[in-house]
Amino acid sequence: MAAESTRSEIKNLLVERLFLRVKPDEIPDDAPLLETLGIDSVALFELVVGLEDVYGITFEEEEFKLSLFKDVNSIADFVEGKMGA
Repeated sequence: MAAESTRSEIKNLLVERLFLRVKPDEIPDDAPLLETLGIDSVALFELVVGLEDVYGITFEEEEFKLSLFKDVNSIADFVEGKMGA
């Protein structure tokens, strides 16, 4: 299932890029990332760079909304939409 794979990859990316002290599988798909993981603006930028690197996508300025980074589900939906999945 592609969607589950994307969510798993995003969780790994979050842990690796942001040096989080949790295991990827401990991050719920629907947990509010900013509150739950304490992600700040610097971490968001790192996450965007990581997503662009891993998936070969580009974030347009008008697409960059905090709601996009609400949880793993919203990030995965955006990535899959950008990739035409």
